[in-house]
Amino acid sequence: MADELQLKILLPHAIFLEKGGVVNVQVETTAGAYGFLPQRLDCMASVAPGLLTYITADGKEYHVAVDRGLLVKAGKTISLVVRNAIGGSDLGELHKSINEKFRKLDDLEQESRRVMSYLETGFIRNFEKLATD
Repeated sequence: MADELQLKILLPHAIFLEKGGVVNVQVETTAGAYGFLPQRLDCMASVAPGLLTYITADGKEYHVAVDRGLLVKAGKTISLVVRNAIGGSDLGELHKSINEKFRKLDDLEQESRRVMSYLETGFIRNFEKLATD
């Protein structure tokens, strides 16, 4: 237990993961890919969108797709605060989940742009009426 890490992944609205017994964490940062072992010195890093991989004491490997955020290693705890995360042990299934989520986000973004355009047009029309009255 002395050479194991506690991994926490936090989202703005929930706790995504709290996992003990982790022996290795690999993550993409804005400065490149880093690996974290229990003996690594405490640090902070800006997390880039990408894949986080962690290995538990029993040798199992897990993957989590993370959005941008912040990583803090303090003692035996690694905490990540990210905007979004999707987990899975199978990379193929994880890839499908990411594509579906991004497709939904694209649809929502297009709808948001349409509504914003409608509101802006209405604002301009009302402003023109106010200016001519």
